[in-house]
Amino acid sequence: MNEKTETGPIDWRLHGVRVIPGDQLDPNTAQTPGMERAAAINRARVGAQKIWAGTVKIHPNAKTGAHHHGALESVIYVLRGRARMRWGERLEFTAEAGPGDFIFVPPYVPHQEINASTEETLECLLVRSDSEAVVVNLDIAPAEPPEAVAWIDPIHR
Repeated sequence: MNEKTETGPIDWRLHGVRVIPGDQLDPNTAQTPGMERAAAINRARVGAQKIWAGTVKIHPNAKTGAHHHGALESVIYVLRGRARMRWGERLEFTAEAGPGDFIFVPPYVPHQEINASTEETLECLLVRSDSEAVVVNLDIAPAEPPEAVAWIDPIHR
C-alpha cells in the first residue's frame, strides 16, 4: 500500500520508523543540578507531533524543585534505583517506586522527583504527551512529614 499526500506518494524510507541508538540521545534539554536529562523522541529529532520521550539520571540524594508540566501527562518508568515522588499543593503526599515500576503524573499536578538513595544513581525513562517539554517551576513550602500514599488498582481490587 502506497499512501499519498497532495504532493505525491509518501517516502516511507524517510518518513517511517526511526531507531534512535541509546548512545545518541540529545542532552540539549532542560537540566537540573544533580540530574542528567536526554531527549530521544521529540519534534526536532524525529518529527514527533504528540509525544516526547527521553531518559533521566538522578544522582544520589538529588531532587528537582517543585514543578508541574502544564496540560501534559507524564509517565516515568524506573530502570534502576529508587524514586521518591512528592506531590500536592504543599508536596504533602509521597510514594516510592523501584525498578520495573511505572509512575503516572496527571496534568498540572505539583510534584517533585527525588532519588531516595544516598548511594545509587536513579535511572528512569520519561514519556510526555506532547513533543515539546513544558516545565512550570513552583515556589512551594513542603509539608513535613508528607503522607505516604499506596496506589489501589480501581480495576483489579
